[in-house]
Amino acid sequence: MYVPTIYQAEDRTWLRRVVERYPLATLITNGPEAPYATHLPVIFTPGGTPETGAPETGGPETGGPEGATLLGHMNRSNPHWEALADGVQAQLVFTGPHGYVTPAVYETTPAAPTWNFVSVHLQGTLRLIPDFEETLNVVRMTVQAYEKEFGDGWETEGSLDYFRQIGPAVGAFHFDVRSADGMFKLSQEKDPDVREKVAARFGTGGTGRGAELAAFMREFLGTDRGTDRAGA
Repeated sequence: MYVPTIYQAEDRTWLRRVVERYPLATLITNGPEAPYATHLPVIFTPGGTPETGAPETGGPETGGPEGATLLGHMNRSNPHWEALADGVQAQLVFTGPHGYVTPAVYETTPAAPTWNFVSVHLQGTLRLIPDFEETLNVVRMTVQAYEKEFGDGWETEGSLDYFRQIGPAVGAFHFDVRSADGMFKLSQEKDPDVREKVAARFGTGGTGRGAELAAFMREFLGTDRGTDRAGA
């Protein structure tokens, strides 16, 4: 992914934050005629890999997600799963908040419209999980992580038999992150007062995608030192 300097994050923990906040990824691998692309949920390995319990590398302590391991799963009936091979090189794409910026908000002429957005691309190696119990564990850890972050604390214990019934239809994998790119296009090329006008316009109404983008702009632009850099 091409990322102009002005839209990069000096603090690379922002890349990991996007993955954690917006964990529905697009898994992309090569196909015979065009790339395969599947939307699926992923999580960072919690507390170590399922096989060894060894701590993962990467993460907030060391910077960005490089060196970390993610876990994901998909339906085995998906032709994409059938085409996967252990050790294949793959990419995970994450999309954060985004929205159209009307030139009217700038209150200047001439002006041009644009689209503000957040995106993170992870490149790495995909390792298939052949063991059923480990696959089931990936599903359980995924549910637990999402219930904690987005749900109501629903417990899996009462549904484990059901999980075992549907488990054979699920394929799971590790994704070892080799490199990462993040695009945080949030009006950095504008003066601070204009950026605030853009955020305020997105925040009109107080809820929904626009409000989410407005909050992200203020959080990112208020903490990342890269906002004052010039670039193209």
